[in-house]
Amino acid sequence: MTIRHRLARFSAVLIAAAALAGCAGRSGDMGKEPPAPKQPPAPPRAIAEPINQDLHARARSVLEEATESSDPVMRTQGIEALQNTVGAEAHDKILQGTSDASWVVRFASAMAAGQIKLADAHAPLVNMLQDKNRSVQVAVRFALHRLGDTRYSHDLEKFAVDQDKSVRANTAMVLGLLGEKSAIKILKVMSNDRENLVRLQAAEAMWQLGSEEGLDVLVAGTVSGAADDQVISLLALAGPKDQRVSEHLRGKLVSPFDEVALAAARAMGMIGSDRGYTIAQNGTKSGDPRQRAMAALALGAIGRSDAQPSLSRLVKDSDPYVKLAAATALLQLKPPATQGAITKANQ
Repeated sequence: MTIRHRLARFSAVLIAAAALAGCAGRSGDMGKEPPAPKQPPAPPRAIAEPINQDLHARARSVLEEATESSDPVMRTQGIEALQNTVGAEAHDKILQGTSDASWVVRFASAMAAGQIKLADAHAPLVNMLQDKNRSVQVAVRFALHRLGDTRYSHDLEKFAVDQDKSVRANTAMVLGLLGEKSAIKILKVMSNDRENLVRLQAAEAMWQLGSEEGLDVLVAGTVSGAADDQVISLLALAGPKDQRVSEHLRGKLVSPFDEVALAAARAMGMIGSDRGYTIAQNGTKSGDPRQRAMAALALGAIGRSDAQPSLSRLVKDSDPYVKLAAATALLQLKPPATQGAITKANQ
């Protein structure tokens, strides 16, 4: 189970962190795709299930427990999951992570502090400016910029040409997240990087900043011969929630490769459609823990409260990463009164 498929966000540092978890990826050539059916299964009518507050509380506990794990990758994912669900309520866990012994946890904590603009993190972040890991240095500059301290932001230009591909990819990622269109000039250069990982991340960042050059690269990535490239490209396409990509995403719901179809279901959820709901529900029953985790994250992105029975089963899963994905998804479900918009893109 590769780390890229476990989290709400794919970041280059988590690809590198796979070595810490001893996880083997499956990103090789898939060969020629067999014919796929023309239409994905239609989602059933949504049932307005009230949010189970006990289940909600249990999910929150799972995320907080993950931040105390002996596994640094699990701690990393716990922090990212808290950031993406409860935000500033994870204040203490995020600050704690900035001094963690593992660089991946420090990276995730700095990114989280920047994403939610955690003012109390300013002093710890300044102390991390010369962190021994350069990816952490990138995250620190991102966070400080988000907090209004732009004194070190120009350092990102140096990290964009770092010798380490993970540092370059993480730099591309934060340039997209900062939302400064002036970064497109740097990203265009990075789009010609020798490493595919960096090129894809640069394309995602450019698309986040409104560049259709990035869009073209990501659309091409959805037909790559590598499963991971397809997954990354689908989720990157959905990031800006631009409805123009809906047909590209919808087409991949019928991929004969389960993980690509599950990524497409999640991506459709990200743009406000539950068209992949049945695919995600079927994925929760897979014998492969990676697919169960991806299915959980897809249900979270779709947000239908009637996914609670499936997610309540997965939050007890024997695989800790499936459990964490299910807990994250449970905290992302929408109350019934807000679910009318989910079907907007289903027509």
